Amino acid sequence: MEFKDHSPSVRVAAGPNGSVTYLVDGPPEVLPSVRRRDLERAWYAAREAAISGLSSPVRGFRFRRPDGSHTDVALADPNARCWAGAVDGTIGLGSGYGLALCLRLLALVDLLARARWALPLFRLERDGAVLHPSLLTAAASAPLTAEARFDEIAFRADLAPLPALAAAHRTGTTT
Repeated sequence: MEFKDHSPSVRVAAGPNGSVTYLVDGPPEVLPSVRRRDLERAWYAAREAAISGLSSPVRGFRFRRPDGSHTDVALADPNARCWAGAVDGTIGLGSGYGLALCLRLLALVDLLARARWALPLFRLERDGAVLHPSLLTAAASAPLTAEARFDEIAFRADLAPLPALAAAHRTGTTT
């Protein structure tokens, strides 16, 4: 599968307090799909960064919408900043592809933190979570919402045919 990056341009601005702002010429919904293997590498880079206690600056994203309005997303949470820093250190966040990779990683973490139905698809271990490959496949291609998240209902529907979810549903372990 060949990926053509038709993503919006990204300009990077450093703030006086060390923060970083990404000015994106388009909304989160138009960011491209990413390669599953790139998302998996980003997952492991973020995991290693978290284990090593990497700190990263506050990051802000300003997405310009077609009507001229803006959507602003801020990463103030230390964990999210660490993970974004790991992606920035590997592929970079100065391109639409790198930004899409980072936001998909963060959207997946957000989804897994609140979607009890996904419990059969990942396992928490001492050094982080181990994901079912289908989660990475879905996260690599699922569209982002205007808030740079995944639509939980659509994401779950993409995973519905999986035996792990079907088995969990039959035993009543999903909500």
